[in-house]
Amino acid sequence: MSAHCQLTGRKPGFGNTISHSHRRSSRRFDPNIQRKRYWIPSEGRYVRLTLSAKGIKTVDTIGIEAAVTRIRARGEKV
Repeated sequence: MSAHCQLTGRKPGFGNTISHSHRRSSRRFDPNIQRKRYWIPSEGRYVRLTLSAKGIKTVDTIGIEAAVTRIRARGEKV
């Protein structure tokens, strides 16, 4: 599963781990990705979405219908 949010588009960020001796090695900052199942009343079915924690809060605020509309506007299949 790729670490990106279907709603907000959040992806991993990249940076460096810096040791005590100041040597640098590459690391990645992954978003908090969860798989969540939502009921869409208009379509009469469940949808499983891969969302970040921020994306889940956004769905709670705007509703699942508007969230699915946004995801489809980005060109992703739901």
